[in-house]
Amino acid sequence: MTAVAVAIAPPSPADRLRQARRQWLDTGTVAEGLLAPAVHERWERSRRHGLAPDGRAPGTPHASAAQLARALDHRHTLVSHAMPVMAFLNEQIQGSDSIVVLADPQGMLLHALGDTGFADRAARVALRPGAIWSEQWRGTNAIGTALVEDAAVVVHGGEHYLQRNGFLTCAAAPIADAAGQLLGVLDISGDRRGYHRHTLGLVRSGARLIEHQLFEARHGAGLTLRLHAQAEGLGTVTEGLLALSEDGWIVGATGAGLELLGLARTAIGTTRIEQVLAANVATLLQVQRSAPHRATTLRRHDGSDIWGRLDVGRTLRPAAGPAAAGGRADRADPPSPSVDALAALDTGDAVMHNAIDRARRVLHQPIALLLQGEPGVGKEVLARAWHRSGPRRDQALVAVNCRALPEALIEAELFGDGDGALTGTITGANRDSARGRIRQAHRGTLLLEEPGDLPLATQARLLRVLQERERPPGGGGEPAAVDFQLVCASRGRLRAEVDAGRFLEDLYYRINGLTLTLPPLRERSDQASLVAAVLRDIAPGRALSLAADVAEAFAAYSWPGNLRQLHNVLRTACALLEDEALVIERCHLPEDLSDELDAAAPRHVVQDEDADLRLQADRRIAEVVRSSQGNLSEAARRLGISRNTLYRRLAVLKLR
Repeated sequence: MTAVAVAIAPPSPADRLRQARRQWLDTGTVAEGLLAPAVHERWERSRRHGLAPDGRAPGTPHASAAQLARALDHRHTLVSHAMPVMAFLNEQIQGSDSIVVLADPQGMLLHALGDTGFADRAARVALRPGAIWSEQWRGTNAIGTALVEDAAVVVHGGEHYLQRNGFLTCAAAPIADAAGQLLGVLDISGDRRGYHRHTLGLVRSGARLIEHQLFEARHGAGLTLRLHAQAEGLGTVTEGLLALSEDGWIVGATGAGLELLGLARTAIGTTRIEQVLAANVATLLQVQRSAPHRATTLRRHDGSDIWGRLDVGRTLRPAAGPAAAGGRADRADPPSPSVDALAALDTGDAVMHNAIDRARRVLHQPIALLLQGEPGVGKEVLARAWHRSGPRRDQALVAVNCRALPEALIEAELFGDGDGALTGTITGANRDSARGRIRQAHRGTLLLEEPGDLPLATQARLLRVLQERERPPGGGGEPAAVDFQLVCASRGRLRAEVDAGRFLEDLYYRINGLTLTLPPLRERSDQASLVAAVLRDIAPGRALSLAADVAEAFAAYSWPGNLRQLHNVLRTACALLEDEALVIERCHLPEDLSDELDAAAPRHVVQDEDADLRLQADRRIAEVVRSSQGNLSEAARRLGISRNTLYRRLAVLKLR
């Protein structure tokens, strides 16, 4: 009998993925060749987050309606520009069992629209607004993975780390603003059986459309260099965009613009146009004036050509850049980052570290800084540290509290009154103050606290100063050139003031070159380091510390006054401390704070006769966790305890 050879078909990608998952579940490893290296790395990250592939993530957070509303308000600009694009994408995918999703940088889903039938299925795995889809909580998924890798990704079927999400196929692309700050992710998710390889291209195009609109809203009034591989592509949504200062710095860009020049986002604010193109602003302006709408070829530094066109908008006067040949401060060598004033503020909290790092990146750039956060979080402290760490540190930092100034004096205080009659009579200022605070900040730094409280007329005059780089004449005087670095500090969201018509939109875009939101003390992870730093500042040379019960009470307290309150509390405690004592006890704290600490104290279960109270406390914790839909941060706030204390209690109750 003749043997018949039977051809055995090689396993399909789906079969290999199923085999890889079985091995991962059984042994925690995967044989080489079964899993793409990128997917293997993503699964490893998910395992490091403590996630079980065949389980449900414990305590997966979900925003409450109020939290989602706050997030939508905070991301108003992103959402408003994204929604028309999402509607357009939804038209393209109708009938394909898919939805379009927008998420913020933390992976919170802000908005979704698409096929109703699939949306209902997606909601069963919390693919709906308010859910958090970071890798930390959901494992490998397109939204969370795009955020981690800062790149467009597809996660298909079984590539999802959690088995319960395996019915999905998802494509996501990050969205950045013109300053290079990651704003969120655009995603298309659908049934894995309807996978189409063009979905990734569709979502990437959508993200670029949003970035294009965000750029135009922010930099449309300034110098814009439009780039494309073809002359006909200039002026279309497929072009790349660069915003230039008049002295040649790249101060804004779209992802497409950076890609065309082979640049990373870190190039924004740190790179001059002549470093990447064989042209400078003067050359580009000369071409623009001779033929305003004509495209021209530009030589890239790798020798290849690209088409470009400069649009001038309502251009600014030149601002001094890092290479400006200005005064002594511009030529000063920067202090070492390891010892400068900014480094002293970096005490271990990840959010603060990121804010300080981003602030450092624009130290030597003509980019305005906008600091936002609750009262007392340290906005002025960060502003002064930023000034002392930068090239203008040898010049003055002039601070103006716009909220504290009487309306009748605001303009005279800011711009001067020409002869000092008004300011000298009412405030007792000397004749030098007649120049105004803006003029006093020449060559240094101007810190405007609460600019949202300025009258609209004053805002308009300030806008003109920022546009013209001149202090307008007052009292018959002449305009005076001014050169200063601008920092603004606001307790509220200035974007909301713009929407309410109380703050000029043009001025808003002038002052928020880089926006940093500082975290409140109750959300910082470096409280122990902060306490130690404040104690060293108050009592140098004394090795002071907190008693264990005081440290625990501090950790559970909400600190409504933030760092300002902490500093005042510790200063009082040090004053009450005995000369030889080194440990701050409860008896050294102000009475009102001690009462508040007692009220906010964690409700520990104690072994005593009062079993009813213990049972009530346990039931209360379980009830609040359930009503918070697993959002433990929200539950901790409702209970008045710290997140760490809540985690410990849940472990005792076996609810975590």
